[in-house]
Amino acid sequence: MNNEPKSTAEAATDAPTPTGSTWAALRDAIRGVNADYTRIPLRRAVFLLSVPMVLELVLESTFAVVDIFFVARLGPSAVATVGLTETYLFLLYSIAMGLAMAVTAVVARRVGEGRQEEAAITAVQAIWIAVLASLPFAVVGIVWAQDLLRLMGADAWTLEHGYRYAQWMLGGNAVIMLLFVINAIFRGAGDAAIAMRVLWVANGLNIVLDPILIFGFGPVPAMGIEGAAIATNIGRGAGVLMQLWILFRGGKHIRVAATQLAVSARVLWSIVRTSLGGIGQMIIGMTSWIFLMRILAGIGSEAVAGATIALRIMMFALMPAWGMSNAAATLVGQNLGAGQPGRAEAAVWRTGWYNMVYTVAVSLAFFLFHDGLVAIFTQDAGVIAIGGEWLRILSYSCFVYGWWMVAVQAFNGAGDTMTPTRINLVFFWLIQIPLSWWLALGLGWRHSGVFWGVFVSETSVGLFTLWLFSRGKWKSAKV
Repeated sequence: MNNEPKSTAEAATDAPTPTGSTWAALRDAIRGVNADYTRIPLRRAVFLLSVPMVLELVLESTFAVVDIFFVARLGPSAVATVGLTETYLFLLYSIAMGLAMAVTAVVARRVGEGRQEEAAITAVQAIWIAVLASLPFAVVGIVWAQDLLRLMGADAWTLEHGYRYAQWMLGGNAVIMLLFVINAIFRGAGDAAIAMRVLWVANGLNIVLDPILIFGFGPVPAMGIEGAAIATNIGRGAGVLMQLWILFRGGKHIRVAATQLAVSARVLWSIVRTSLGGIGQMIIGMTSWIFLMRILAGIGSEAVAGATIALRIMMFALMPAWGMSNAAATLVGQNLGAGQPGRAEAAVWRTGWYNMVYTVAVSLAFFLFHDGLVAIFTQDAGVIAIGGEWLRILSYSCFVYGWWMVAVQAFNGAGDTMTPTRINLVFFWLIQIPLSWWLALGLGWRHSGVFWGVFVSETSVGLFTLWLFSRGKWKSAKV
């Protein structure tokens, strides 16, 4: 824990929230305010950043749940198609999220230092990187979609009918990449309300288009599972156009000028160097999931479908916790930039307690209603049993996940992305994969072995990461 004397700004963290109704504070959070997050009372800072980030991710996860709700009407093989495609998308997400971590850290640090022009230049370089990184995924996804699904053990229906879903999702991955990265720019600058509104538009459009394109409506023909992918690309593409318009028009804390569009090798390399750790930690986690899905695919489509639905429910339930954790990352970056490490640490502990309260409530919901939650999305008894079992196992440790999220984002917000990478390497590759394989196939526990392997490894990584954060070395990270 930090024992340094408090600066004037740090002392403000203990000041009471300014007078005014909760509704007024909520309005400010949703509308966005031109606040200095290195000086305003910490409770208010956490609130102003957390509310839009939570609402942003709630809608993102709502779309994921709605999407699987409609796709599930096409049968277990259609759900399995989504799950198998997402194992490859997870590789893309790992790059997008790793890059987003670096962008948030660098932009937040520059804003905290009062260097707004450098923050804008960082934003432009991040966009260039995102566009270039998306191209190989698009080519591979369009040309070799069926081969990729076959490699994952897809069934005959997926190979004949579902591969077009994979083509659309992988081929149009640039919109996913840009949506992640540009919203990370806004979050790092403190414009969390803008990022929220962008996802409201993008995912709201997705939700409206999903049933229309999947099942058909009026003159629009039914496109089946391919329609779900087209809806996603249209919705997220609209979100990216909205992001670019706002970024050049100017948010509360950041604006890009036409003169800043040139490539800056110095800034670009700084982002790439910082993002390597973030990309590494995400690739390790995502490839671990690919191995787990491959084990489940060998067990059967019901196992993949049950795990996919349970994963969507878990993502939906824990997105508010990720939103609060993202707020901690912004506060850590900006306050370290302002030379206030004590305030940065206080933000993490405060957010962690909020997260724990929320995730305990999630644990109770999973424990009491596990089968019922899965039954919302499918009537297949086998899928319900498998998905419900995983939710019940997850209920035993959700509160640990809440602390893990905040601790990881503290490291990332500080720009120390390599520490979580090393942690993930040990707990996911060296523990989770072999343990899950041994329990599932070696002991014959089948899908249950995978779920218990995930429980053991992710509970352990959460406790270890929190302990490492408490040692405080992250405060000295440079970006």
